[in-house]
Amino acid sequence: MAGFRIGRGRDNNRTPQQPPRQQPYGSQQAAPHQAPQAPPPYGQQPYAPQQWPQQAAAGGHGEPEYYDPHGGPGAPAGQGPGPGAYPGDAPGYTQAFAIGEDPYPYNQGATYQAGAAQAAAPTGPRLPWKELLRGIVTRPGATFLQMRDYPVWGPALTVTFLYGLLAVFGLDDARKDVINATLSKAIPIVLSAGVAFVICGLILGAVTHTLARQLGGDGAWQPTVGMSMLVMTLTDAPRLLFAMFLGGDNMFVQVLGWATWVAAGVLFTALVGKSHDLPWPKALGASAIQLVALLSIIKLGTL
Repeated sequence: MAGFRIGRGRDNNRTPQQPPRQQPYGSQQAAPHQAPQAPPPYGQQPYAPQQWPQQAAAGGHGEPEYYDPHGGPGAPAGQGPGPGAYPGDAPGYTQAFAIGEDPYPYNQGATYQAGAAQAAAPTGPRLPWKELLRGIVTRPGATFLQMRDYPVWGPALTVTFLYGLLAVFGLDDARKDVINATLSKAIPIVLSAGVAFVICGLILGAVTHTLARQLGGDGAWQPTVGMSMLVMTLTDAPRLLFAMFLGGDNMFVQVLGWATWVAAGVLFTALVGKSHDLPWPKALGASAIQLVALLSIIKLGTL
């Protein structure tokens, strides 16, 4: 009989025990299957409200931080943060504008246009006629700029008509005709001279305005024509005053006439430059025809 060896050994027929498998990091075991819950009754919240992290706000009350259009971050509704808390041009904030309101009040980035810079804002109120006449002589640049949007028909027509009445006596031949004529004939001559100078001033002013517009200006035609009539008459007033007594052929009157003609060119250039926002070479070119006409009609006595 064969003998059997008794002892502790390994059962080769038994399957070795497998070690437990580890779950990857961050993964969770699937929750056991649960039966679906019945919906809550009508009017009750199906889930518990979400709890926000509490922070200590002003006043010692713990409230969530939120944006309130009437207050700053974390401030209770209805309490404004004061001026400057939400600047409209700061990064991260917006600014409300009313319907039709310009969001860029200063028109930044706009292209340049002749006359646009000056026409954006009025430079002052309309000047009375006394200050207007005084300003043309004492401060022409500021006066032309301030009156560039205001018609001056009243002073322009009145002064030009009065100048035409006296201009007859500044010309030698016309003065002799008026003095030797009877009163019934002299009055029509003087009145017709006044009307002729008004019409001449209107035509020359319109030509100057048209040339200024052709050269790039955009000033209004009524202020330009009216102011040009005032410049034409006021600059020649000193020469006319001496020519009435000394005669148009007097040497002093001739020299004074050339000096006042140059002054008229300076004033016409300033007028067109301020009224149409043009540089002085273009402004002088726009008033060149009027200057030549004044030289031939008034200064040289060829009316």
